[in-house]
Amino acid sequence: MCGIVAYVGYREAYPVILKGLKRLEYRGYDSAGVSLLDHNGLQVYKKKGKVAQLEETLVGQALPATIGIGHTRWATHGEPSDRNAHPHRSASGRLAMIHNGIIENYAQLKKELQNKGYIFHSDTDTEVLLNFIEDIREKNECGLEEAVRIALKRVTGAYVIVLLDQENPGTLIAARKGSPLVIGIGKNEHFLASDASPIIEYTKEVVYVNDYELAILKEDELILKNLGNEKLTPYIQKLDLELAAIEKGGYDHFMLKEIFEQPHTIYDCLRGRLDAKSGQIVMRGVDNHIEALSKAERILMVACGTSWHAGLVAEYIFEELCRIPVEVEYASEFRYRNPVIHPGDIIMAISQSGETADTLVAIEKAKEQDAMIFGILNVVGSSIARASHAGAYTHAGPEIGVASTKAFTAQLTVLTMVALRIAYAKGTISQERYLHLLNELEQVPAKVETALKTEEQIREIAARYADARNMLYLGRGYNFPVALEGALKLKEISYIHAEGYPAAEMKHGPIALVDETLPVVFVATRDSYHEKIVSNIQEIKARKGKVVAIVTEGDELIRSLADETIELPACDELIAPIVNVIPLQLLAYHIGVQKGLDVDKPRNLAKSVTVE
Repeated sequence: MCGIVAYVGYREAYPVILKGLKRLEYRGYDSAGVSLLDHNGLQVYKKKGKVAQLEETLVGQALPATIGIGHTRWATHGEPSDRNAHPHRSASGRLAMIHNGIIENYAQLKKELQNKGYIFHSDTDTEVLLNFIEDIREKNECGLEEAVRIALKRVTGAYVIVLLDQENPGTLIAARKGSPLVIGIGKNEHFLASDASPIIEYTKEVVYVNDYELAILKEDELILKNLGNEKLTPYIQKLDLELAAIEKGGYDHFMLKEIFEQPHTIYDCLRGRLDAKSGQIVMRGVDNHIEALSKAERILMVACGTSWHAGLVAEYIFEELCRIPVEVEYASEFRYRNPVIHPGDIIMAISQSGETADTLVAIEKAKEQDAMIFGILNVVGSSIARASHAGAYTHAGPEIGVASTKAFTAQLTVLTMVALRIAYAKGTISQERYLHLLNELEQVPAKVETALKTEEQIREIAARYADARNMLYLGRGYNFPVALEGALKLKEISYIHAEGYPAAEMKHGPIALVDETLPVVFVATRDSYHEKIVSNIQEIKARKGKVVAIVTEGDELIRSLADETIELPACDELIAPIVNVIPLQLLAYHIGVQKGLDVDKPRNLAKSVTVE
């Protein structure tokens, strides 16, 4: 959600922070701000809107500070405004702080401080926490580091905080619980950020801060402690990330770039893992735990949003291939239930960022009941990765567009390989079927490349339907979750109301919406449901609905019925969702572009949802 950047070193801090904020703008973007500490004291500059609007207000100003903090905000407490933007300044004016997360007991803390005479200038929980820290420091006559430690023991909720102290001008203090924070280690300089994208230009050496840890950063020193004031040894990792991966590379939008990266990202998922010629899948995270995975009596998949749709597809795959019952849960609901979890149950946590707050809490709850946690994640070193017993990375690379595209197809690819590996170990799949599916998977990058060639046709279809008020997406079997994902993409990118349904359920309510103004998108590639979905298309046409059909090459029957047909290469129905989602991503993208919307940063959305 919110983006955090901080710097201490020998460079001018403002350009480093500003560039970093632009790279984090996808996380949240209703306001932005920086605080700099130089010989003139502590300065705070903040502005409602995007980072560019903050930049405009500071053009021509001399900003020589070599230490500073910066923030892009995704509102939780208080409407987007200059006064609610971060950083916030303490009542004395000596401290400035940025914050990602939610302080759940802020109202109680605020009342205590108001009773002591504190006056608040924003509606945020952040200003409350900052003044609470300052009050502790003054009352206990202690240093800022100790005041932070005491305050955080009283705090309920999630946070990453970074503080700048006018009385200690060469030091940043940061702490984390439940939200991501990474430290970049340079030569006589340190960087702090919500993810690695603002850091990779300067250093590849990073430390991922864990929950309940406190970092004290100076130009030439990094001290890591727990809240009990015990020193910790920082674990330094090398970033496997290139600057080009977070730049647009000539595309108009990150979303379009990421859609077109999918042949490459899917190949990266498969590379070194799948060898169709030898009939092998090698995945260390699976191989090392194959006994537990193959003997599991139940798999629970927990996820949110697009990752939840990946889980729904995987439910079909695992149950067919592995003969293991699968339940797919919204992490946000799972965490508040009292779920029945038995020894030997496998919890698969699916998350692009690896920081999704609800998913993280859900797996911690499952761990308390002795479940095995298996993560399907994109971000190395993320919180869910560290909390899992085992897992598999998708290797999709940074996904900057808020609406997930390449992460979804990478998740499906990895989940399919995991299911095939377990099925082979259990003996629930024939050798012939196993080898066939390995060959099918190996061909997916090329088939996705072919699917991307439909872009010009989809651009024309998008122009015809950009003014629609509502759309219906229908599919059956493996394609039902693909229909859900297509509808979600359209909602996210174009703000058109769209719903996904199993095609047979259309008659149980949604068919009442059908008239000559309603576009209905059918995911109707050739599979075991084909005759049934042809009947569903005929039902829509009989009621004058407009049909856009995703079909297998050469399907003349559906072509004769539909208003628009988009042809895709033939795939085994188990593999087809990875290919079939491509035109739905392109349709959402081009409708959003036709409407003149910011497709990379849809309103009200954030990339990594680090609060519930």
